[in-house]
Amino acid sequence: MTQMNSNIAILGIGTAVPPHLVDQADTARRLVDALRDRPDSARWGRRIFKQCGVESRYTCEPNLLAEAAECRYLPSASPEHAPSTSERMGIYKRESVPLGLLAARQALADGDVEPAAITHLITVSCTGQFLPGMDAAIVQQLGLAPTITRIPLNFLGCAAGLKAIGLSRQIVSSDNAAHVLVVCVELCTLHIQPSGDRESLFAASFFGDGASACVIGSAKTHDKPVFQLGQERSVLLPDCAGEMVWEVGNHGFDLYLSPHIPKLIGDFIPAEVEQLCGEEPLELWAIHPGGKGIIDILQSKFGLTDEQTAHSLGVLREYGNVSSATILFVLHAMRMHLLEIGSDTVSGIALAFGPGLTAEMIKIAYVPAAIAKEQDQQADGAYV
Repeated sequence: MTQMNSNIAILGIGTAVPPHLVDQADTARRLVDALRDRPDSARWGRRIFKQCGVESRYTCEPNLLAEAAECRYLPSASPEHAPSTSERMGIYKRESVPLGLLAARQALADGDVEPAAITHLITVSCTGQFLPGMDAAIVQQLGLAPTITRIPLNFLGCAAGLKAIGLSRQIVSSDNAAHVLVVCVELCTLHIQPSGDRESLFAASFFGDGASACVIGSAKTHDKPVFQLGQERSVLLPDCAGEMVWEVGNHGFDLYLSPHIPKLIGDFIPAEVEQLCGEEPLELWAIHPGGKGIIDILQSKFGLTDEQTAHSLGVLREYGNVSSATILFVLHAMRMHLLEIGSDTVSGIALAFGPGLTAEMIKIAYVPAAIAKEQDQQADGAYV
């Protein structure tokens, strides 16, 4: 096994979802009912809901569970009855902070880190905004120091969660005593559009709501397994700006996802991974499940086994795409599995993609608690 020359690690992870479960088959039924006067759209919607790899997700908006005639987000709703952007932002403000706090508390407890030890807070979201922001609310309600360094990453899309992890690594690498708390909250379902066009139906088929958090610092003690963090890489892919577009509209945020995104990722990403990792063996693949097509193309390009993509596909199946928060859901599921099977140290990579097209990637290594303790005894403080 290749040992990563770093003691900077994800010390704790937390995830949270809102209480309302969205069953994919039931949602497809209600969507078809809403499109009963548009049979072509209904057929296409039924097909994409079935093929996108999602079986369930979660929403903060109970009206999304209503039958077609009462749901203000489905195509049966007239535009004047659909929630305005202002109304959707009001729901976001009410629901985002409690969800983020839940994930943050889990991450702190999982990493055995006290709130007083947190020196930096990075909050991540692209599905809502308000001021004073989520960062200020989390500082106050979590009992963080009022002098903490706050870094909001807003409106950067699905890749922003991994961007925050890479930024956290840079912070800790320059200050070994730093502890960075990352909190990602995305309420994607608030932006489902009451439209029967293909772009809107595709976007409505696989996004879900949720929050994730992690604590990143120097892994000086290892009572639990950790993900050590290696070098990161960020790249803006050429001539792809129009392939993923997220704009503020009168009825929430309007999302356009090009059908060419999986192919573009397949064309460009292998060379970028080689730039970062060279010929290093990569056994772990934490792929942001931006869609089943993205996972499938990367599995094909890199010759990955079904086991290597299982965690990404499992998160997509159970939670949908939760935008920036999703990568930590994948890492959490991966760590639980590796702990369960008693895995030795194993290296790999985490990847996420967002508007631009932007690709974020970082080298990772799962280190079991016992091995991590042994490393500490042999070379405490030797890694940089």
